[in-house]
Amino acid sequence: MLRALLASVRRKPLTIWFHPAYRLPLSGTEGSTAMDSRRANHALHYLLKEHAVRPEDVVQPQPVTYEALARVHTPDWLESLSRPSTLAHVFAVDEADIVVDELLSSVRLACGGTSEAASRALETKHPQLNLLGGFHHAAPSRGVGFCAVNDVAVAIASLRTGGFTGRVAVLDFDAHPPDGTAACLKGDGSVWLSSISGVSWGDLPGVDDVVLPKGTADAEYLAAVDAMLARMPPVDLAFVLAGGDVIAGDRLGTLGLSVAGARQRDLKIARHLRDVPSVWLPAGGYGPHAWKVLAGTGLALAFDTDLAIPVDFDPLGAELSDVAMKLAGDQLSGNLSLSEADFPELFGGAKKGNDRLLGFYTRDGLEYALERYGILPFVRRLGFSDLRVELEGPRMRLVSGSASLIELEVEKRTLDGREVLFTNWLSLRNPRAHFSEKRPKLPGQEVPGLGLAQEATALLAIMAERLKLDGVAFRPSWFHMAYAARHGGRFIEARRQGRFEALVRDLRALPLLEATRLVAEGRVRLNGEPYAWEADPMVRWLKPREDVDDDAVAAERDRCHFTVT
Repeated sequence: MLRALLASVRRKPLTIWFHPAYRLPLSGTEGSTAMDSRRANHALHYLLKEHAVRPEDVVQPQPVTYEALARVHTPDWLESLSRPSTLAHVFAVDEADIVVDELLSSVRLACGGTSEAASRALETKHPQLNLLGGFHHAAPSRGVGFCAVNDVAVAIASLRTGGFTGRVAVLDFDAHPPDGTAACLKGDGSVWLSSISGVSWGDLPGVDDVVLPKGTADAEYLAAVDAMLARMPPVDLAFVLAGGDVIAGDRLGTLGLSVAGARQRDLKIARHLRDVPSVWLPAGGYGPHAWKVLAGTGLALAFDTDLAIPVDFDPLGAELSDVAMKLAGDQLSGNLSLSEADFPELFGGAKKGNDRLLGFYTRDGLEYALERYGILPFVRRLGFSDLRVELEGPRMRLVSGSASLIELEVEKRTLDGREVLFTNWLSLRNPRAHFSEKRPKLPGQEVPGLGLAQEATALLAIMAERLKLDGVAFRPSWFHMAYAARHGGRFIEARRQGRFEALVRDLRALPLLEATRLVAEGRVRLNGEPYAWEADPMVRWLKPREDVDDDAVAAERDRCHFTVT
């Protein structure tokens, strides 16, 4: 374990700024941009779990004031942020996804965190890591690219108002240029703004701007970092945008770094800034490894280490499992008395009967668990209130008023000689949202989802483990459902798994939306013959199986060739 290795290394002073509201209340960003709004949560949980930071090192910021924002941004722009259409443009989502007050709360907290971190850095001379921030595309009178306000420019303006006159460096290592920051700091000779990115957006006056070729890998990138640091003038404070979108395969980035290369970047910068107060920000990151870059920044600052985060570490599963360990079975099954006085926010309406899901979970127990797992708080931030769980036989529903948000029907079933939790039906519905070009409809969808599919998958596994079952199974009605489950799950029958792997292989050049529509419409052929989707059972085993017939899977995969008509 990483913690065992870190135990022998002296921890360096590091303050981390975080708020639970750093998870943006947006349910559609993962499909449209691959932005994982859980990134801050994942990074913090990993750093705490591995004892890289202590709970007392984590500070919750206060939201930035509009007075502070007005030192950088125009009144018209700040006023426009109260309109859903403006925020929808900034965050590249459909307008119906926006809950203005909740989203602005996240933005203001992150911006406040950067400002407070800057003051703390000057006071303590120790590095500060804000787990949300680096909104470098926000200019005085506009915002775009997930950047509504410019937290770095606001922090600098606040420091100046407080009497700070020192020289500042803004080192931007996001995969995209700091056009907004350049506009906000235009003409400020006391700030040295530099950037290493993978795209050119034209001339940026006053910026030491380096644009690297598409696909630039570790060695060339790190050489550019060395050269930038050599050009950096002496400064009294530095802001570092340690972008996670420099990783190869990032959905919106063009560079080709490894996760290890990003860590080496951070180590170089941290060592160069050893005697300079610094504020570190995550900036962009639109892929499955963005959280590792952010957690790696924390490891670099706290331990000056290049120790790698395990490749197969599942951050969400680990977070929810830690919560599950703290939930007593009595709290879930109703054998422990919970009252309205103990948890008033969980009990909305009269209790119903003695129905138990799977003969174990009571209604109150499920509400309590969903609260502790963070599901209900997130759903409230999406604009839903009066949340309550309803149970009827094998089906659970989470409702808001008369609207059904989550429906789950499960049972215990024996498959391949083992008892599993079989999901007959799972629906995650956001009736406030609408399908659009930014949020296209997938086969089988009636309304857009809640953005909780990953949580649902992890919680079903936890439920199966608690009930001492061997796995979680379901029948994927559509290709995209099996595709989403492909890393942890597999079809029971070996030849069926082989056909699926061949289908994934042969359609990999197509966007998932197009691929699943082609399969659903019968426009895919298998070895020249029409192919109909096979909704056979797929299982995520909780423990590895040793009796998997990999040879049969491979033989069928090699035999099958899919084409599109």
